[in-house]
Amino acid sequence: MRELLNRFKQTIEKGYVIGPFMKTGDPAFVEVAGYAGFDFAILDMEHGPVSIETMQNNVRAALVSGIVPIIRVEDHREISIGKALDIGALGVQVPQITNAKEAENVVSAARFYPNGDRGVCRFVRAANYSAMDRYEYFRSADDNLIILQLEGQEALRNIDEILDVAGVDVIFIGPYDLSQSLGVPGEVNNPKVIEQMEFIVNKAREKNKVIGTFIDRLEDISRWKKAGVRYLSYSVDVGIFLDGCRAIVEAAKRA
Repeated sequence: MRELLNRFKQTIEKGYVIGPFMKTGDPAFVEVAGYAGFDFAILDMEHGPVSIETMQNNVRAALVSGIVPIIRVEDHREISIGKALDIGALGVQVPQITNAKEAENVVSAARFYPNGDRGVCRFVRAANYSAMDRYEYFRSADDNLIILQLEGQEALRNIDEILDVAGVDVIFIGPYDLSQSLGVPGEVNNPKVIEQMEFIVNKAREKNKVIGTFIDRLEDISRWKKAGVRYLSYSVDVGIFLDGCRAIVEAAKRA
């Protein structure tokens, strides 16, 4: 697992990584995403219906096919972050961060002492249910990814202080919630939304922070790569499946 995480970090440092959001309760879809060549999968507990019991099997499936499992937790409570990491996620993606204090709390909840105050238990999947040397577990667990989602105007007002928080690996722009906060819900390519996304990207690049965003049109991948986005989340498993099914139906009609 550490080799997989290290390879991910090396890749994002040199270029970019790409992966989908996943709402499925079926580990097969997560496993397939790895075989397809994605770098990571964001396993969704904010908008997805998956329980923590089911999610641990999605984490296993990701690791089987060599894809980094990142859990988007439902909120920034310590217990939500801790449980996601306990079941073996190699990163947590935390929604609706609006200020530096919230960002600092996330880092504290995801890291063990002296880097944080994460609840300590080694009888969990992430520590091989206590088979791993306890000290090695506590050391290596702090390598896990911390990804913060900025999604509204309050986060925009506090962007500088958020970017100054130590221990954060990726700043992620949530374009759909951002569009709503700007009064154009769902219009993620509206000039008002694009302007604010570019504002965040430029701020992050000034401070040498890795930036990520969500994309659901293939033609937007090039745009955001050129802008300097290195953590690219392309669409959602159910949407990708729907697009594939529609393409088959349309091809059959034309045949």
